Amino acid sequence: MEFDLIARHFTRATPGAVLGVGDDCALLAPTPGMQLAISSDMLLEGRHFSPQDSPAGLGHKSLAVNLSDLAAMGATPRWATLSIALPEADDAWLTAFARGLFRMADLHGIELVGGDTTRGPLTISITVMGEVPPGQALRRDGARAGDDIWVSGVLGSAAMALAYRQGRVSMEQADAAKVLPALYLPMPQVELGIALRGIAHSAIDISDGLLGDLGHILGRSNMGATLEFAALPTLPVMQTYLHETVARNSVLAGGDDYELCFTAPPSRRDAVLAAAADVDVAVTRIGRIQAEPGLTVLDADGQALTLDQTGYDHFAAQS
Repeated sequence: MEFDLIARHFTRATPGAVLGVGDDCALLAPTPGMQLAISSDMLLEGRHFSPQDSPAGLGHKSLAVNLSDLAAMGATPRWATLSIALPEADDAWLTAFARGLFRMADLHGIELVGGDTTRGPLTISITVMGEVPPGQALRRDGARAGDDIWVSGVLGSAAMALAYRQGRVSMEQADAAKVLPALYLPMPQVELGIALRGIAHSAIDISDGLLGDLGHILGRSNMGATLEFAALPTLPVMQTYLHETVARNSVLAGGDDYELCFTAPPSRRDAVLAAAADVDVAVTRIGRIQAEPGLTVLDADGQALTLDQTGYDHFAAQS
């Protein structure tokens, strides 16, 4: 049963691998001279997604969140493995899940080369592997005093969508329709990460919220930062709700954005903008790295905001 399931839903040609799905191990031949970037993420039903979520959307998201880690390192995607626990072998569900997964895989040229299946509570674990030239990986520990802080895309939409779905905020249906795609169909900024090699000093993907993830850069780099709340990019519809605490927290600390937060020297502003334009991604300068420790967010009057939430906690009780 297990091998039939794998053969039906997850076995495809893998021309970029020496040997793909179907043996005890995959055989891979990394490009000579390149370094491997490897990351794993797990999605658990009830914690990271709802039982009602679309299986095709879940296939998309489960790979997208892993690809976002490669994007943060400036790595080119190559291979992935999938381990999945299923309450039952539901062919219709698996067909849709695989369709979403492979659509995202084809978009970024990554091949599924192995994994595992078993019976259990629905849990999806993916490991991705990418390549990056030696010394060119974007890391968390490279931020320098005076660096500009940038983010790609817009912030807060996915967290606002989740708050709407959980009944923690009231939104017009037309407004909700504009933020819900960010929650269900995130798009990793892989091309931008590659374009920022040699330009950005440090980078991270925003999965647990801007403040928390930027805090990882600051911690690893032994730096502080000041941000301007008014500079944070959001969808226009979000502006209607920013007077509400849940909306402000969504922008600052909500998580599930899967955008890139990165730092670069002011002398490279034109290079940052050119790299972003080359891959057709909007980027926004939102603050500056400083030598003094701490993270401050300023309002439009230049006053420090009181921060009551800094990021998603995977071990906190669910709301």
